[in-house]
Amino acid sequence: MKDKNPGFLEKPGFLGKVKMTQVLRDKQIVLGITGGIAAYKAADVASRLVKAGATVDVIMTEAATKFVTPLTFQALTHRPVVTEMFALLREMEIGHVALARRADLMIIAPATANTIAKLAAGLADNILTATALDTRAPILLAPSMETGMWENPMTQDNVARLQKRCPEPCPEQSRRVAEGTRDVTVVGPGVGRLASGGRGSGRMAEPAEIIDWARIILGRGGSLAKQRVVVTTGGTQEPIDPVRFIGNHSSGKMGYALALAARDRGAKVTLVSAPTALPAPIGVQLVAVQTAQEMLQAVLAALLESDALIMAAAVADYRPAAAAAHKLKKGEAGLDLKLIRTPDILAEVATRRAELGQPRVVVGFAAETQDLVANAQAKLKAKRLDLMVANDARQAMGADVNQVTLLDASGGVEELPLLPKDEVAEQVMDRVVELLRGGNDEQAMA
Repeated sequence: MKDKNPGFLEKPGFLGKVKMTQVLRDKQIVLGITGGIAAYKAADVASRLVKAGATVDVIMTEAATKFVTPLTFQALTHRPVVTEMFALLREMEIGHVALARRADLMIIAPATANTIAKLAAGLADNILTATALDTRAPILLAPSMETGMWENPMTQDNVARLQKRCPEPCPEQSRRVAEGTRDVTVVGPGVGRLASGGRGSGRMAEPAEIIDWARIILGRGGSLAKQRVVVTTGGTQEPIDPVRFIGNHSSGKMGYALALAARDRGAKVTLVSAPTALPAPIGVQLVAVQTAQEMLQAVLAALLESDALIMAAAVADYRPAAAAAHKLKKGEAGLDLKLIRTPDILAEVATRRAELGQPRVVVGFAAETQDLVANAQAKLKAKRLDLMVANDARQAMGADVNQVTLLDASGGVEELPLLPKDEVAEQVMDRVVELLRGGNDEQAMA
């Protein structure tokens, strides 16, 4: 049995432990900071990278040190901050050369109009631009400047020249180039309040978005590269009238964690989501649905273009036979609702899979309150699944943590400890990778 508690860091207040984001763990990140007011946000970027297990080397231009001191970043990264062009990191080790060669990713946040112009022209007149020119690692730019500077045609031309180097997946405005070319990903800027007090485009992307794109970039060649993964999530809502519905306590957190775990391994991910309070995940195709019938249609539409389907949604088993056109008024008597069965999505998938041979891997979730393993095994066999993730619905729904039992088609049963849902997602995705690599065509046609 695998180590049930690998790679954890102690963190009070969250069950004592938190899992590092897998794709950033042990990566060498160069964080370049230029002279803009958004330099203070770079401290948050550095902190998030370190917490995710990355080694972060910070380069600051002279102008950047006027906004935030190097000591701030040294305290966050526990590493020296490079500010001088000809600094030696160790005896006879030239700073920009050493950093450029060992980087897995270079992030420049904020990236001012001046630095973007230098990068587009291939200039190397300071330690940051010299490192960017020398590195073979992908580069992530987070522009930050006043609206007039951002919208200036010269800035737009410089950005366009850099954006042409971005392979898929990329932010919408970036373009794909020939494989093997060094790539540059431009994230943002957003629209919001600026240093001048005005409002407009030019605001640096938020640290969470920058980290998401760092994860996507580093995961492009991962264990699910070129694979297409469909994940369902959330609790479906079956309308009673325009304002009421039959639903459940699902938060969608487990499904969103699975989608991000697949994305971070290089997969092209479609997330079919019933209503949740969660923000749309970056780098994932989101298909919003409400009812079980809508989810069925969305899943079937994606089957032919999917290698793996993970059904983490809490799909309602029953719906009102007819939804009222207008809000039902409260009366003295009770309300009788006639309920009918909703479609069985996994049963329909099993039928289509036998006909089409797609998807190659299907994973189901069983939310039970009694006889967990027995009920999950019965569902695993009946729906012809490759893997079943069983959990206690009372403990899992709406929570940030989950304790699951993994059951496979060969009869294997593995109980995992209570874990954050993103770690459960990593464990499930490990199994999906194994199943895709091992092949299961015979089961698909069984």
